[in-house]
Order: sequence, then C-alpha cells, then structure tokens
Amino acid sequence: MREKRSMVYGLRSSAVSTLLALSGCAVGPNYHRPEMAVPAQFKETGEWRQAQPKDEIVRGRWWELYGDPVLNELEGRVNVSNQTLRAVEAQFRQAQAVARQARASFFPGVDLGVSATRSKSGTGTNTVVNGATTVSGGSEVTSRRATATASWEPDVWGRIRRSVENARDSASASAADLEAQRLSIQAELAQDYFLLRVSDQQLQLFEDTVNAYERNLDITRNRYAVGVAGRVDVAQAESQLRSTQSQLVDERVTRAQLEHAIALLVGEAPSTFKIDRASLQAKLPNVPVAIPSELLERRPDIAAAERRVMAANASVGVATAAFFPSITLSGTFGYQSTNAANWFTAPSRFWSLGPALAQTLFDGGLLRAQRQEAIASYDQTVANYRETTLAAFQDVEDNLVALRLLEEESQLLNDALKSARETVTLTLNQYKAGTVSYLNVVTVQASALADERAAVTLLGRQFTSNVALIRALGGGWTAEELGAAVAAE
Repeated sequence: MREKRSMVYGLRSSAVSTLLALSGCAVGPNYHRPEMAVPAQFKETGEWRQAQPKDEIVRGRWWELYGDPVLNELEGRVNVSNQTLRAVEAQFRQAQAVARQARASFFPGVDLGVSATRSKSGTGTNTVVNGATTVSGGSEVTSRRATATASWEPDVWGRIRRSVENARDSASASAADLEAQRLSIQAELAQDYFLLRVSDQQLQLFEDTVNAYERNLDITRNRYAVGVAGRVDVAQAESQLRSTQSQLVDERVTRAQLEHAIALLVGEAPSTFKIDRASLQAKLPNVPVAIPSELLERRPDIAAAERRVMAANASVGVATAAFFPSITLSGTFGYQSTNAANWFTAPSRFWSLGPALAQTLFDGGLLRAQRQEAIASYDQTVANYRETTLAAFQDVEDNLVALRLLEEESQLLNDALKSARETVTLTLNQYKAGTVSYLNVVTVQASALADERAAVTLLGRQFTSNVALIRALGGGWTAEELGAAVAAE
C-alpha cells in the first residue's frame, strides 16, 4: 500500500514538474523593433549646434528656457486644471487596471461558498379511509454545504504571459499618450502666450500710430485753415486715422480671443481669467539638436506607436497559444450535512482534486482566422509606427528650416524698417515745407506701418517656431520615463 501511495505521489510530482518546465516557454514571436531607415543627421541642421550628452536640452520644465515668469506660472497650472489632460490621465489609469487584471491570471483563484437548502421529496403514501384516498407527503430535508474551491491554469504555452505583455505594453502606450498630450498642451499654451504678447506689441504700435496720425490731422487742419493745404489733405489725414483706429479695434478682438484660449488651456472660465498687457520680454533660446536616431527615444508619440507594436506582437502569441490544449488544475474541499450538529465534523467532510485538459478539435477555421487577424493588426501597427517616425523627422526639419529662414527674413526686414522710418521723417519735413502733397505722407506712413507690423508678426513666428522645435524634439522627455510611469501602479 505504501509503495502504491509513493508511486502516486511520484507521478503527481512528475506531472507538476513537467507543467512547470513547460511553463518556461511561450509560443509566438518575440518582439524586435521594426526596421526603420534613420538618417545620420537632419538635412536642415545647417549651423545648428548638435546636442552633446552633457547638454540639458530642455529637461522637464522646458518653458523656463524663455525666462518669462508669467509663462512659468501658466504652465504650472496645466497639469492641475486642464480637463483634456485629466481625461487622458484617466485613460492611462484604466490601462493600468487592465494590466493588473491580466497579471492576476498567473495566480490560482479561490472561492468560498456556504449554502443551506431546504427541500421536500415528491414521494408519499396513499391511505384509503371510508372510500376516500388521502396522500401523505415525503420528508423535508435541510442540506448544509460549505466549500472552498481552487482552480489554476498553468501557463504552459505562454498564453497568460503574452496576455500580460499585451496589457503591459498597452498601458505603456497609454502612458506615452499622456505625455504626448501633456507636451502638446504645454506647447500650445506657450505659443498662444507668445502670440498674446505679440498682440500686445501690435496694440502698442497701433496706439502710438493713432496718436501720431491725430497730430498729423491737427497739423493738416491748421494748414488748411490758413490756406496752405487743400481740403483733400484733410480728408486723406482723416481717412488714414480712421483706418488705423479700425485696425486697433480688430487687434483687440485678436488679443481677447487669445486670452480666452489660454484660459481654456489652464482650466479656467474666460470670464474670470485675465492677463495684463505687457511687452514681450522673453528671449529666443538656443536649442541644441540631437541626431535623428535619438528622436526615437525622445518623442512620446513615437514611443506610444512602438508600444502598440509590442502589444500587437504579444497578441499574435496569444492567438498562437489558442491552438494548444489548455490545462486546468482544480480542487474542492468542504463539509456537507443535513444535520447542523455534525456539519463540521470528519464524517461530513468531502474533497476532490484533479486536472482537466481541453482541446478544440474543430472550429471551422476560427482559430486560424483569429491568428491571421492578429498578424494583420501587427502589420498595421508597424506601418503606423514608421509613419509616426517619418512625420517626426519632418516636424523637426520643418521647424529647423523655418527658424533658419525666419532669422534671415528678420535681418532683411530690420534693414527695410530703418529705411521706412527715415523715409517717413524726410517726407513729413517735405510736406511741412510745402514741397510735397499729403498723399506722399500717407503713402510712406502706410508702408512704414506695414513694415512695423511685419516685424512684430515675424517675431511671433520665430517664437512659435522655436516652441514647435522643442515640441518636435520631445520637450526633454525620454522613453526611460515610461518604465517608471507603468511601474507606479
């Protein structure tokens, strides 16, 4: 008897050992980063200084590079109050919860149950009294049952591990989505803020111009009153003034709308939000540009796309594991009795233990189709990853060339502006001397105002392109942060 029992135990130990050994393998392809043709350097780098490992490109609070305290305060409110960011953060927490659900499959499930059932059998006896038949019913029984049931599916073919990989990589992609959304909102806020400051300078320019035109109108009226100038000069001066005043009103609309946009980004109602007018004090920072291959680790949108490739690769493993039989170990232990007094006694005890194996023999091609679907989904994510990477390269190139050419344009425009200002002074002196008509003054002043506006607008374009370049380079974010984000579950 002992030998037989030892043999049984030996067989059980061998079976468990075999299951554990098989659990070390996982069917399906292992992940490899999709091949991608990455250029050695950016085409539009030109004279831009390449970033070195020691460079703090734009770590963390990158907007502080501009040295504007108002911008710093506004950016600090994005994480706390922006509702779009809160929605994406909630999606990330959902993905974390799904990953925890997947990991729970590694462990056995244990259920406890207690029940009491009262029943009456349908069997009875017939009794004839004075020719009448009566039926006396069967006995009533109360059955009490307390059980503990455990079941565990050994991960023989790696289905659970691939499912966990899928959920973990999906959570990692969601974390990268969160950072991409955060960076996008931060960059949009910085661009709107700089455009607001540009609008402030435009308002100041229009107000100064209106004051100058009002003085010119007074001079023209005085000259008309003494017969030196004609009525047409007065009409031209009045038209010039009213046109500039209308442009001033239009610029006020632009500034108000920018202020409302910033209010939305920081999560505040426009009616209670206000930014005082001020000139643009920020300075354009020098942004060192890394090599293209580093962009794969610095852009959260690229990281999210790659994590989705990893998740799709794991899904192929899950679909492959479905072709193999599933094994489940289950056991039940409990007490059952019709007598409450001896419910939890040895005679009322029962138990069961054993494995179960299930294998699909025919499914009409279902499993094969599911695996083909998983492979097609993987191919789609690979294409999306490559497209996202190419778009990121274009994003950097676009902003590099924009900043380089805008700098050239700024130098040319500054020279033109100096000439325009000098021309206005000379033409006004000629008009006062009576050698030219007021039409000449209107013409040169309109040209000078256009150049002044173009210079301020160009400055805004330089700042928005500078912000866009920082965003295109990842804003100081690196893919290393993903591990910490997903681990903080």
